Formats: sequence, C-alpha cells, structure tokens
Amino acid sequence: MTIIAGFSASRQGSAPLHLAAQIARTTGEKIVAAAVLERTETLVGDSVEREYQAHLGTRAMASLEAVIASMRTDLDISLVVHQSSSIPQGLTELVTEHSASLVVVGSSSSGLLGRIALGSVTERLVHTAAVPVAIAPRGYPLSPIPLQRLTISYGGAADTVKLIETGAELATQWKVDLRIASFTVRPTAMYGSAIEQSAENLVLRQWAQKTLSAVGAQLDEARRTVTLPDVDLVIGAGTGWGAAVDDIAWTSGDMLLLGSGAAGPLTQVFLGSAASKIIRHVPVPVMIVPRRQT
Repeated sequence: MTIIAGFSASRQGSAPLHLAAQIARTTGEKIVAAAVLERTETLVGDSVEREYQAHLGTRAMASLEAVIASMRTDLDISLVVHQSSSIPQGLTELVTEHSASLVVVGSSSSGLLGRIALGSVTERLVHTAAVPVAIAPRGYPLSPIPLQRLTISYGGAADTVKLIETGAELATQWKVDLRIASFTVRPTAMYGSAIEQSAENLVLRQWAQKTLSAVGAQLDEARRTVTLPDVDLVIGAGTGWGAAVDDIAWTSGDMLLLGSGAAGPLTQVFLGSAASKIIRHVPVPVMIVPRRQT
C-alpha cells in the first residue's frame, strides 16, 4: 500500500513528510511525496500560463528533492508534482491514482508550534476524504523510531463509527500498543458549598464508570476478530478541552485516533465538534478515520 504525503514549502514545511516517514517505518508502506499546484482553469490554454506553471513545478520538485535529501532516509519514497483545481482535490486524485491507504498533511502555519490548527486546505480534506487523514503538528520533527502507541479518543458516537474496532485492527497490524482515552470537560467548580463539589465529583465518577463499561464491551466485541493484548483505559478531565487533553500523559511515538462524526456520510471523514476541539490541544499527530459501513 501507499501513503500520500502532501508537501508545501510555504505552508506546512517538511512536517507531513516527517510524519509519513514515521508511519512508513511502522507499516512498511511506500510514500508518495506530493506537491500539488493549483491551476487556473481559465488560463489552461495560455502559453504564458503554461510556462509559469512549468516553472512552479520545477521549483516544487527541487524543494521536494532537498527535503527528502535532508531526511537521509532509506525508505521507499517517490516524488510527484501534480496539478489540480485545488490542493485537496489534487491529493484526493493522487489517493485514487495510487490506491493509497492514507493521506498525510500538516497543520496550518497559524497553529502553535507542536500543535495542530486546521487551515482551509486541511479542513476541506478532512471533511471529504474517503481514506484516513493523518495530520502532523506544526514543526513535527523527523523521528528515527516508528510509532509506538495508538490512543483512541472514545466518544458517544464511537460505536457508530466503529472506532474501537478500527483502532484495534490498526494496533494489531502495526504492532503498536493500544490505549483508549475519553475526555470530559467539567464546569469550573461552584464554590457555594462542599455538597455541590461532592455531587459534581459523584457525577464525574458515574460518567467515568459508564464510559469504561461501554469501552470494555466494545473491546470484547473487537476481540472476537482481533487478538489484542492488554489495553490501557484512561480518562482525561478538566475545566476546558486543553486541561482535559493534558490530564493524560503523552509521549513521543504516540498518535491519537479520532473517528468521523456521526453526522458525516458513510466512508468519508467528517470531523465532529468534540473532535475539532480536541485536535487543537493534543501534542501528538492525529489520524482521523472515516465511518465504515456496517
């Protein structure tokens, strides 16, 4: 199988290529490093425009070659400059052309270093892709080690998108550890009385127990078809999404797995509201998987 890694010298730098390399070290897949150039349809027949597009293509290929050379990797990486009506459309075309299993992109340049911000290109791609989309945090460094752990972000719609089943299959195929995390945002504690604080903690404990029971049931279902080792179950709670995400430990080699929102079409990625909030705070790469048909 093939990984499509989107490259933009001006917007994303080499972070998507670094993440694609780390995934390829985990999966053994080959990489197609792609620079997509937007073409102006109204000027397709214009000789000056064609010459300019050719110039841009030459520059893009030179940039790709320089980044790959700096990575000094022995991975199977091919380079391509592809013209399309838009960058998301071009990446989608390359996924189809190469029968790719995954497309890798980077954070918007407006994002914080080490975090993910969805720009217009990535936003559109994660809402239309028919294959999983992996997103590298801004400035993501090249790692000589493969991925080591998948963390599934479990939410109420996870049973609909079969996220636990998908994550279990990936963890088995990739030979990485598996962790399931659920995040909850609790309101700032009310200071009226200790009774109110105690009641809030009781509600949180009950929610956590219910969540862990639901996760356990889905893991038992997944184990009918996939052999799984022990799976860590963790709860992240805080007064905001950033605090909730930071409430669990993250290490290098981690990747967060998010499921497409239940409102999205089948076999396409659709980022739900909770996932959109989580993605801005997580300090590791994120992969968003489309819904699967039952």
